[in-house]
Amino acid sequence: MAEVFQNYINGKWVESKSGKTFPNINPADTRETIGLFQASGAEDVQEACEAAAQAQPGWAARPAPLRGEFLFKAAELLESRLERLGEEMTREEGKTLPEAKGEVKRAINILRYFGGEGARAFSYQIPSERENVFCYTLRKPLGVIALITPWNFPSAIPAWKMAPALVAGNTVVIKPASLAPLSAYRIVEALEQAGLPAGVLNYVTGSGGVAGNALVEHSAVRAVSFTGSCAVGNQLYQKVAPRKIRVQTEMGGKNPTIVLKDADLNYAADILVNGAFFSTGQKCTACSRAIIDKAIYRPLVEKLLEKTGKLKVGNGLEAGIHIGPAVDSAQLETDLKYIEIARKEGAKLLCGGKRLTGGNYDHGYFIEPTIFEGVIPAMRIAREEVFGPVLALMVAEDFEEAMRLANGVSFGLSASLVSKDLTHVHQFINRIEAGLITVNLPTAGVEYQLPFGGTKESSFGMREQGPVALDFYTETRTVYLKYTQ
Repeated sequence: MAEVFQNYINGKWVESKSGKTFPNINPADTRETIGLFQASGAEDVQEACEAAAQAQPGWAARPAPLRGEFLFKAAELLESRLERLGEEMTREEGKTLPEAKGEVKRAINILRYFGGEGARAFSYQIPSERENVFCYTLRKPLGVIALITPWNFPSAIPAWKMAPALVAGNTVVIKPASLAPLSAYRIVEALEQAGLPAGVLNYVTGSGGVAGNALVEHSAVRAVSFTGSCAVGNQLYQKVAPRKIRVQTEMGGKNPTIVLKDADLNYAADILVNGAFFSTGQKCTACSRAIIDKAIYRPLVEKLLEKTGKLKVGNGLEAGIHIGPAVDSAQLETDLKYIEIARKEGAKLLCGGKRLTGGNYDHGYFIEPTIFEGVIPAMRIAREEVFGPVLALMVAEDFEEAMRLANGVSFGLSASLVSKDLTHVHQFINRIEAGLITVNLPTAGVEYQLPFGGTKESSFGMREQGPVALDFYTETRTVYLKYTQ
């Protein structure tokens, strides 16, 4: 019988008021239920928000370095459980075991990084133009923070939202994605075991339509940080805008990799395979468009097809697997739908395009890595996010056309250039409409100590990760102090 996981509210593990649960299913083997999670309603969210509001003044009064100590302790606990947590993530989300373990390690590093932020400067002093006046700033926490996190990075994203919010003196209510709630549960569990005071961190599972809406609508919430789809993010913004609370939305991408004619073709093919297909393409930073100089188009495509053909799709717990399943049946259907749309609109299928069947494939949501050529800007596969292992190839006459193609979409999260030409490298960096810019690296693969976020429809609000993450979770107060009368 599957284990039942509870909500965490006001320092206690509790069932939802409804007593109902929902299953967390292994997408690589749908015969396995990882666990049962609480189908929470508005009453549960209300209780969590009230607990957070009550705990916040005391938590904010605790010195920031001491708040950071709880993050350090939780990181140690998570590190001692790295192997198990990596396996659990693979079972609930589908990514390969090496990728899952790497993500858990990243969450550990995030906790340590922001634990250290508690002992670093939160303010600065500015000279006054008046005599005997001392001027400085303070950074104050906002209050109760609502966090809504996605399934594709079920450990790293909760960590990079929770850690800065907590160390800044806020209290938190987190609702993780229902497709992968266990990884976030383990972080909350570690923080609870580290001794975090009751009410400072609250964890509630349930649907976005019920629990998610109740959370963002609660009057105690002073900021919302969301990662997910553009449709949901835009609705969330409209919902909270009248209250004038702070909001941060990280949403979709249609990320290009430009390959110029001076690139090493073998290296460029490796970058495209990594960016497009690893994690089953289920990254907001995944490469979904390869824009290739016509002078090297055919030889690069040959190398790309050769490397793609060697990728092994299967259960991420097995050795030698490169690509796991789609996260659920709905995502698999979305992938297949866009493949069919691309065919109908005239794109040429070079490889993949089908659901994998037979043997163990019949028990999971497996799809072949897919490449289309002959893609033009008007096609939906060139403009809309698929969120699967589907790569669209586009041909550019020269660098200028490549830039027009790269910038010609509504998204602006991540973009990559493969080239040795420093002139084009700097032109690309200056002109690309993206928040994350990589050169001779895949579009995906960000580090926790640097800011994260996009432009245009990809992001709204302040940046996440790195030292600037604290900006979203705090407000600045300015002090003028005359010390003589």
